[in-house]
Amino acid sequence: MTGAVLRRSGLRVILAAVAFVALLPMLFMVSLSLRSVDDIANGGWLPTNFVWSNFSKAFATVPLSTMLANSWVVAIGATLLTSIVAVPAAYVTARAGVRGERLQTVLLASYCAPPIVAVLPLYYLLKQTDLTNSAIGLVLVNGLANVPVAVWLLDGFVRRIPLEIEEAGWVDGLSTTRGLWHLVLPLLAPGLVAALLICLFLSYNEFLFAVSFSQSTSSQTLPVGLSLFQGDRTVQFGQQAAASLVGILPMYVLAVVAQKWLVGGLSAGAVK
Repeated sequence: MTGAVLRRSGLRVILAAVAFVALLPMLFMVSLSLRSVDDIANGGWLPTNFVWSNFSKAFATVPLSTMLANSWVVAIGATLLTSIVAVPAAYVTARAGVRGERLQTVLLASYCAPPIVAVLPLYYLLKQTDLTNSAIGLVLVNGLANVPVAVWLLDGFVRRIPLEIEEAGWVDGLSTTRGLWHLVLPLLAPGLVAALLICLFLSYNEFLFAVSFSQSTSSQTLPVGLSLFQGDRTVQFGQQAAASLVGILPMYVLAVVAQKWLVGGLSAGAVK
């Protein structure tokens, strides 16, 4: 009995240490957001004087409210676009045998290339369609760029759905498309939620495409806004940390609340 209690206590101590290490960057960001430039330059982990004005100054330095709204619009729009493309694609990769395996290989191979190689051709495509400096352009780019990840995750969930369920629907007269919509999609819902949450986080945090295709502040997203706190001689670390906390907190809360689905998506989606 004593041994079991000690093991449980030791496990709690280890988990608490891991949680502290995981939260350490967030805690340090909170510390930075409450310090002046001189206090940060002096080093140390904790503020000597609390500076609460960094949050209000952050909104005055850059149009943070507009950039936050743009980030949410782009992230949600891109995630919806990813779901529209990825669900039927994942169904094909899971059910089409060798052809499906080839399609999945092509999709994952395209994701292996560094995104920087696609910036120039994508810029000219968006320029010709008048979609630069536009949230719609970022929605299209991010939504399609995340399709390989979503297909890779959803493929494992589709494979876990028994084929006999669809076969019973086909006997009753359902087509493949209607079977996907009425039979597979409801059973795929937990995996779909996990995959879309991951794609939402990826789109929300994306920087390269946002800084390359949006030069106007009216269309720039939060990651681009965070880079604007660098002055000619100094970096407003306190304001930057405050703006980061404002942007991170909603996503952080969402990730904590949805961790069950996220863990399921990362594990089941990668296992055939």
